[in-house]
Parts: sequence; C-alpha cells; structure tokens
Amino acid sequence: MKNLTHYLGVLALFTLQSCGIYSFSGADIGNAQTFQVNQFRNTSAIVEPGIDRTFTLELQDLIQSQTSLGLTNSNGDLIYEGEIIDYYISPMSATAESTAAQNRLTVVVQVRFYNNLDPDKDFDRRFAHYYDYPAGAQLMGAQLASALDEIFTRITQDIFNASLTNW
Repeated sequence: MKNLTHYLGVLALFTLQSCGIYSFSGADIGNAQTFQVNQFRNTSAIVEPGIDRTFTLELQDLIQSQTSLGLTNSNGDLIYEGEIIDYYISPMSATAESTAAQNRLTVVVQVRFYNNLDPDKDFDRRFAHYYDYPAGAQLMGAQLASALDEIFTRITQDIFNASLTNW
C-alpha cells in the first residue's frame, strides 16, 4: 500500500508540473508576463473610420483570451505596433456583359513585434486577408462590420501564430 501511495504521489507531481506552462492555444510566452498593443494607425489611401481602433482592440482581446499575459500600456515584455497600410476593393470575376460579378475587400496590416525578453523573435511583417461579396451588394453597415470581423479575425490569428507559436 505504501508503494502505491508513493507511486501515485510521484505521478501527481509529474502531472501537475508538466501542466505549468501548457497552453491550449499552443502559445509559447516564455517568461513574458505582460504585452502591449500600441494603437494601429490607418495609413491606407481609403480611410474607413474606426477600423484602426477596432483592429487594435481585436488584437488585444485575442492575446488576452489565448494567453495568461497581462495587458499594459507601457514597458510590455511583448510589444505589437503597426499600421493598416491598405484597404481596397477590387473586382474578382466578370459577367458576360463585362461587369464585375464579385468584389473583394482586402485589408493589409504592417506589424512590428518586439519581444523584449528574446529579441531574436522580433519581426516586421505584412499580414493580409480578404472578404468576397456580390458586386451588386453595397458593403456598408452590418455587412461591412461582418466583413471586417472576418478579415480581422484571420489577420489577428495570423499575427498571434507568428509571434507566439512560431508558425
């Protein structure tokens, strides 16, 4: 009986110890405890009001929900900053009458990531995604919000993967 108790104790110790840094998202935060997301500016030729703030908040929310890092306004262990450098609509396919049958909204974000604990992981990269919609539809109101939500979800996840999962 004493051996069984000893065996279960050792098993419990290894089990609890191995769960210490595990993350369901696969994030590798190392020794980082805080992160900072500076306000992303919209420097694209077409300025859609408010998308810079929405993008910044979505990136903050994703990192907070997927890691145990605390959000800070300055001196973060991990720092994200950048600009929305492109926001444009382009025709994707044509009809028999040579008019657009489908349009594509594309958003491109330039991101600078600084890991103050491991500078080898720093990067300066572009991330982009798009949303296709019928040419006859007007991209405004709820449809625009839905399109931007889909685009920002994909871009923020790509940024998260590039900075914290080494994908």
